[in-house]
Amino acid sequence: MTDATTSAAEREPSQLFIDGRWAEAFGRDRIRVEDPATEQIIGEVPDATKEDVDAAVAAARRAFGVWSGTSIPERKAVLQRFASSIADRREALAHLVTREMGTPIGLSRIVQADLPVSVIQGFAKHMDQLDEVEHVGNSTVVQEPAGVVGAITPWNYPIHQAVGKVGAALAAGCTVVLKPSEVTPLSAFLLAEAAREAGLPDGALNVITGSGGAGQLMAEHPDVDVISFTGSTSVGRRVLAASAGNMKRSSLELGGKSANVVLPDADLATAVHRGVEHVLENSGQTCTAWTRMLVPVHLRDDVVDLIREAFEAVVLGDPLDESTTMGPLATARQREIVQGYVETGQQEGAIVAAGSTDPWDAIGHYVRPVGFVNVHQGMRIAREEIFGPVLSVLTYSDESEALAMANDSVYGLSGAVWSSDRDRAYRFARKMRTGQVSVNGGSFNPEAPFGGYKQSGIGRELGRHGLQDFLELKAIQL
Repeated sequence: MTDATTSAAEREPSQLFIDGRWAEAFGRDRIRVEDPATEQIIGEVPDATKEDVDAAVAAARRAFGVWSGTSIPERKAVLQRFASSIADRREALAHLVTREMGTPIGLSRIVQADLPVSVIQGFAKHMDQLDEVEHVGNSTVVQEPAGVVGAITPWNYPIHQAVGKVGAALAAGCTVVLKPSEVTPLSAFLLAEAAREAGLPDGALNVITGSGGAGQLMAEHPDVDVISFTGSTSVGRRVLAASAGNMKRSSLELGGKSANVVLPDADLATAVHRGVEHVLENSGQTCTAWTRMLVPVHLRDDVVDLIREAFEAVVLGDPLDESTTMGPLATARQREIVQGYVETGQQEGAIVAAGSTDPWDAIGHYVRPVGFVNVHQGMRIAREEIFGPVLSVLTYSDESEALAMANDSVYGLSGAVWSSDRDRAYRFARKMRTGQVSVNGGSFNPEAPFGGYKQSGIGRELGRHGLQDFLELKAIQL
């Protein structure tokens, strides 16, 4: 174990962050971290064993009494310093995430550095409400921290997703064991360093790295009170099953296949260009991406022309180049998955109307964006989450059919609707069975509840609603 002042940059490849310090992992297995743009190895982290998980959970359990007993004003001050520490590391975080997963550097600054600061500030703003009590007859109802939280986060937005869980849990008075994706683990150590600098007690935030086995161990662990997972629906089912053994509370943010509904009276150019931008952002590796564009049948050709125009503006290349708008996919495996869906779409009868299916013949896990037409609801590309820059255009005859198509999905995470009549768009949005809807390009709000219906998950993240998954209600009868 090294001195507590050691920085994340000085961390040895054999070390995890446990109990406020860099600790030697028990096991010898290592995971190599690759830059998807260059295919070069940029770091190594331990593949945590049961002993590592036990040590991290034990540290969080010891710290729980201290942190949960800290006054709300004191906890709030630490959260605010945590946000400032992240802001101080803006460029370091952005560059590291770009190298870990290929997000264009401009987007990394916004989503992986700036947005997490706003998210933590949002949690801090609502912490005063944690002291509120409710009187119901002869009962006094209070809120208390739920305990030790196991947070399992994905690779597509590593810092933003981690902060959404860690920030809320810490604000609620819980302690945390964070396991980032093995694809993008390095940036989580910078997050731990920022939390330590903010004055978080030793053990309140621990970071372990590893494959899915480490996440399974956390989900099963008897001393973890809450499991909070973001990832695919298939893995979410396994996490839920593992956590059911000791009936721990589970919060799951899972997949999506969101519909972008363009009503006949919409500003067509704005709706289509913004829709394409949303699909291609982060190379399509976004759970909320509006990958199904639903358009009136008589406007299909006009829509296709606009999609081609938007695709032609894409700059595919080095994600560290400020002019790049789309980088590589995060892994070689993800590239294979996306290419497989493109081939499947063509085999099922969909037509490539925009972009290109030509393979990338240089270094890096790149794919070219593809826009399909002649897509119907039964096709796999219209029903399954692809997690790549693939857009499906479907046509409808009237508004009722558009609504039925939008809701015809096992998912319900996000969506969009466009109309020159805002009230009409709002009425349509209310009928969509999904956790959030953008009306005429309404922007993402980091204080609004985030989560989904159906197989898109359980629970909500962000803002005051995001605190609820980490709180217990107690009724005291007087």
